[in-house]
Amino acid sequence: MPEGTMAMAVHEHSQRSPILRFSFRADGTGPATTAAASELDAHTVSARALAVLRILTGFVFLWAFLDKVFGLGYATASGKGWIDGGSPTKGFLSSVAAGPLQSTFHAWAGAAWADWLFMLGLAGIGAAVTAGVALRPAAVAGTAMMALMWLAEWPPAKHLADGSPSMSSNPFADYHVIYAVALVAVAAVGAGATWGLGRWWARLPVVRDHTWLR
Repeated sequence: MPEGTMAMAVHEHSQRSPILRFSFRADGTGPATTAAASELDAHTVSARALAVLRILTGFVFLWAFLDKVFGLGYATASGKGWIDGGSPTKGFLSSVAAGPLQSTFHAWAGAAWADWLFMLGLAGIGAAVTAGVALRPAAVAGTAMMALMWLAEWPPAKHLADGSPSMSSNPFADYHVIYAVALVAVAAVGAGATWGLGRWWARLPVVRDHTWLR
């Protein structure tokens, strides 16, 4: 028997009876320690999965900001970026064709205050969530932005104002709702501590004194 190991074996006389062995190592490893290690591994996997969700969600906002600023040729055509004189809100808001706030969004389309507020929101939310800091304020701001965009697209509508099909695939749970839930989830669990600057951010005096900034 190896040194540091105690073994107890119970043998039955019948050859069909199994041999039961219970081993306890001198270093303290055993069933309880194994269970604790498994729980720790599960916690690590969960933390990393939420960190990946956080980074990807943040990058969605950050990329939207960069594309609208520079006109990278994706959602914003080349030469139509904000730095080229284009409006980040005019195209989307002026095309709203359903919902109770249709006329309101049309009035906001292309307004300087709307452009600045929208772009600052994209940049701030994207940077904060990707870095893992200020997740709670980012979740509030991001949820408000997603709610407004949900109202602009108005998924409950089956038809647009001109009578054409809206092509809505779900009357409620569209991607804006998913993004909002993701923002709230990563903020609620403090997902910035893994693969992010969340621990450093939480140690700042102003954040310690005002926990809503975490």
